[in-house]
Amino acid sequence: MPLNNQQVFEAVEELKAQRSTDIARLDRIRNYLRDDPDRRSLEGLPAGTPIEMQRLARLSRVNMLKFVVNSRVQSMYVDGFRAPKADSDVDTWAVWQANGMDARQIGVHRAALSYGAAYVTVLPGDTAPVIRGASPRNLTVVYGDDDLWPELALEKRRSRSGQLWRLIDDEAVYWVRYPAGSDRPDDTVEVENHDAGRVPVVRYSDTNDLDDPTTGIVEPFIPLQDQINMTTFDLLVAQHYGAFKQRWIIGWLAESEEKRLKASASTLFTVDESPTDVQIGEWAETNLDGYIKSREATLKHLATVSQTPAHELIGEMVNISADALVAAESSKQRAIEENKRVIGEAHEQTLNLAGEMIGVVPDSEAFVRWQDSEARSLAQTVDALGKAVSLLGIPPQALWDRVADAMGVSQQEVEGWRAMAQSGDAFAGLEQMLRDQAEPPAEPAA
Repeated sequence: MPLNNQQVFEAVEELKAQRSTDIARLDRIRNYLRDDPDRRSLEGLPAGTPIEMQRLARLSRVNMLKFVVNSRVQSMYVDGFRAPKADSDVDTWAVWQANGMDARQIGVHRAALSYGAAYVTVLPGDTAPVIRGASPRNLTVVYGDDDLWPELALEKRRSRSGQLWRLIDDEAVYWVRYPAGSDRPDDTVEVENHDAGRVPVVRYSDTNDLDDPTTGIVEPFIPLQDQINMTTFDLLVAQHYGAFKQRWIIGWLAESEEKRLKASASTLFTVDESPTDVQIGEWAETNLDGYIKSREATLKHLATVSQTPAHELIGEMVNISADALVAAESSKQRAIEENKRVIGEAHEQTLNLAGEMIGVVPDSEAFVRWQDSEARSLAQTVDALGKAVSLLGIPPQALWDRVADAMGVSQQEVEGWRAMAQSGDAFAGLEQMLRDQAEPPAEPAA
């Protein structure tokens, strides 16, 4: 039985209070991932800091954490959902395609890796179930004994005026509006039944930890990001104020600004006063090598602890072989495989739920297929697969997915290959049948 208005209001307020305890941490992570430098670059500067120093502080923010996240997200693409012995995707895959999840999955993966959790809602639609991702900054859940399905979910939705919240339980969706400037909701609650039999919200985590809640891959490395910003700021200050030689003169003052500029640009400088009364000297330029090496060392440290190839953060990769590239990215691939294991289970949970809504019986053995993003040589891959066919007797079509990964071919194109192969086999059989009918069988030898 759906909740009454009072129960809905109480549940919304309870989940809003829970959200308020998490939002500060989530917003902090979001600010570190933003490219806009104005939010954090001026923090810590004393009051009255000159405009020139504030400008250098803004320029010193180098957003490396975003590259760490992108390095993994750009290697994680789901392009199929099938049973182990099948050569085509489960019918539920059509729901994935209808919702544009080939693109939407990227946002889900990015949020799960950045914050440690992301969510996907699966609700009935006009022609197919509607699958949508949600950031933990906008959606809050409450779990009971079952950690697969929440007991309640509250999502903050966009609204032109006031606040709009969507509460979801195991029977219905409740829309609650708060007028602008008011902390009391409207008396009217819109109710939409979903008949899913559970709260249709799936949690996506970046990893699985039985001791501590997952925090994502950004928060642990915020101190290193601060070190990079600080070193870059010191480098810019030293470069701006002391990276060039400066001459000084004691006992002489230019009569005008024109004479001062002329003296500054002169390669040979003379004065009328006696040398005993005038002293001329220069300050040496500041050596910037220490700052540059310090920043590079911090970047290498960040690359090591985040399992990101150093060449992706530093850019040092010259004449590197395919084998060396594979070795350099092995740590990153291990981290990605761990993320795929956990996130893949969530994708299967989402697809099975969507399948139930269209009458497809869930297959516990069905699995999502990840596009292979590991660095390999195409020639070596094709040669290895050819040997697998000739020496091990593996059917060639069973390895087409591997070839497609090496060539960067989509799963839709692979299905086209299969269709063309089956069509070719049919035409070849028909041609042979017509040939046999046109030619009379040979008479048996006497």
